[in-house]
Amino acid sequence: MNNNIKNNIISALNQWLIDNDYTANDFAAKSNVPANYLSYMRKNIYFISTGGKDVEIDDKYFRMICDAIDYDPDNKLAWTPRQTPQFTQMITYLSDAKKHGYTNIIIGETGSGKTYCTDIFLKQNPKDIFKVTVGSLDNITDLLDKLGQSMRIPLVGSPSKKLRDITKHIIKLKLDGREPMIVWDESEYLKQATLANIKEMHDHLYGKCALIMIGTNQLLTKIEKLKNKNAPGMPQFYRRVKYGIRHLRPIDTRFKEFLTSIADPHLKRFLQDECENYGELHDALLPAMREAERMGEPLTENLVRTILNKPKQ
Repeated sequence: MNNNIKNNIISALNQWLIDNDYTANDFAAKSNVPANYLSYMRKNIYFISTGGKDVEIDDKYFRMICDAIDYDPDNKLAWTPRQTPQFTQMITYLSDAKKHGYTNIIIGETGSGKTYCTDIFLKQNPKDIFKVTVGSLDNITDLLDKLGQSMRIPLVGSPSKKLRDITKHIIKLKLDGREPMIVWDESEYLKQATLANIKEMHDHLYGKCALIMIGTNQLLTKIEKLKNKNAPGMPQFYRRVKYGIRHLRPIDTRFKEFLTSIADPHLKRFLQDECENYGELHDALLPAMREAERMGEPLTENLVRTILNKPKQ
């Protein structure tokens, strides 16, 4: 990585710190770049003195900065946000919840852009939003530890103590004038015990912190099944979230927001027939767009079929 690229990364970092009201210490904690390294780097000094020798700061720390501020030093062709109905809904739901401290469940089809929109919203509000991606094997302790890591607070002791510490930290943020939000993505994997803990958080934090569960209809099916079985805490949980459930509109597979700039009508029809959602459209189209740019060729059905190894029958 040459010094021009490093200088550009540091310029982007300094602007990001201003835009997001971050101190250098805040950013060091967020990015895991050592604070002393960061101090040198922000002065455009890319080496440190160790044992009487000047040692160059490893490129990985510049890449860590890029990851933290979502900066691409290579300026690669990227997927740009599109104003789909689902995107507009997601941003509206998240904005309202953050402002008022609502508890919401957002339900949308696979590939409708739920995670993509949430990540965009998170990048616009990096100090206030704490996102956890739920894994199929995660138990309550795993998820509390993930949340503690996202919030950058040390958690020790039993799950109930960890939950109390998280709640105290959130209340402190609210008293400091912040608008905190906790997001559980892929929430269809949440287990009964975790749902009960979210109910407890709702009771302590409603109006102070937005609590957002994002998932597919499988999440609603799970909650309703647990409620109907009278599982411990589930009727109470459902009562609290019933009117906070938000449904995203079905995906329009004509993909008009994405395909208006494509000149080849055969490619449009191919993508409409081949792709079932925005996620699949992204996976099919972006590699071909980058290859077309690299080769200096137009984006055509034949090129996309070649990239995807899907020749005409």
